Amino acid sequence: MKRKAPDSREGACVLCRRADSNPDVYGEKRWKDGVCAHENCLYLASRLPVRHANEMGADEFLPADIRRAVKRASRKLCYVCGERGATVTCRQKGCKRSFHFPCGREDGCVSQFSGQYRSFCREHRPEQSVQAQQDGETSCLICLEPVEEKLSYHTMVCPACLRACFHRGCIQVGGPSCAPSAWQVPAGSSVPLTLVVTLLQQQALRAGLFSFQCPQCKDSEKFLLEMSSMGIRVPLRQPAWEADGAFAELYQRHNRCDASRCLCAGGREQAEEAGPWHLLLCSSCAARGTHRRCSTLRATAATWECDDCVGLGTGEMEKVGRGKVLQDWFLNKRHNVKIEDDLPENNYKMIQLLIARKRMKLDRCKSLEHRMMEQNEGNSKQEDDQQLL
Repeated sequence: MKRKAPDSREGACVLCRRADSNPDVYGEKRWKDGVCAHENCLYLASRLPVRHANEMGADEFLPADIRRAVKRASRKLCYVCGERGATVTCRQKGCKRSFHFPCGREDGCVSQFSGQYRSFCREHRPEQSVQAQQDGETSCLICLEPVEEKLSYHTMVCPACLRACFHRGCIQVGGPSCAPSAWQVPAGSSVPLTLVVTLLQQQALRAGLFSFQCPQCKDSEKFLLEMSSMGIRVPLRQPAWEADGAFAELYQRHNRCDASRCLCAGGREQAEEAGPWHLLLCSSCAARGTHRRCSTLRATAATWECDDCVGLGTGEMEKVGRGKVLQDWFLNKRHNVKIEDDLPENNYKMIQLLIARKRMKLDRCKSLEHRMMEQNEGNSKQEDDQQLL
């Protein structure tokens, strides 16, 4: 049964004559001046020029160019379905086979979605030249189903580690698309292949160009080049798990003073670029902050460390003017000001530590002085005894 001519009112692509709208397979649909076409069909169509990027940054295809490509393809038969309108031609030298993009995909043709956007028929499609290092029965790292013993169109291997094997559909489509509890099967029963394919989410499509890597060795350079030449489409965009804002909180900077008593009149979230109300974050955890004035820091202090990190030994204690802190504390004591109410908690603890250290030094000095006095007295007594003799 012949496929009817495309009708723009039905949203059918003028290049492949299908109205399917799965963006993972066909790409997004583009409409302009009554012409509808799949994005992948546009890029892979033979002799269809790509104009300069438009204002939105996307490549542009003129409706006039698309109509001319459709007219040229009206004389070519698809070697898969046998109908006219085949816009994709095998790029192997001497091969004259043409096909519709969806037909070629179903027949095992390979289309490269980068560089010159070349396509190859089933007979001339590129194959991996590396040898996989398989020990016994090997399973796909993504769907955990067995893979073929030899590399083929459906079974692929990472060119870097030579051990990570996976199905073509899995590396292009991906892993489970929902929570494990939503697709668990009864114990003792096998997972149907149709269910596995249904539950696979887009691996390469979701990872994008900047996060696509081998599932096992995490290699990205060799893996990306090899998979792209084998017909795996990796879109140029950020990972889907970052685009939906799942990690937005990780990019937020701490912006409040966590001192036990904030002295800023504007509140804990008030911050200035310089001066006493400049907000410093902990140099170790960056999860706590303080105004310089609230922690009695010098106006030129550039780093600070919270009490939690100082106690854990994750970094050096802030190089503050300890002498000045002690001096301010003694002045406060002279005027009968309670240190607990006047200074933040972290400086109060630091002052106690410094005083304890100073007392230890004083005790050591007194002990040393006492020993020296006893030694001097002993020496003087010996000299007197010698004189008497």
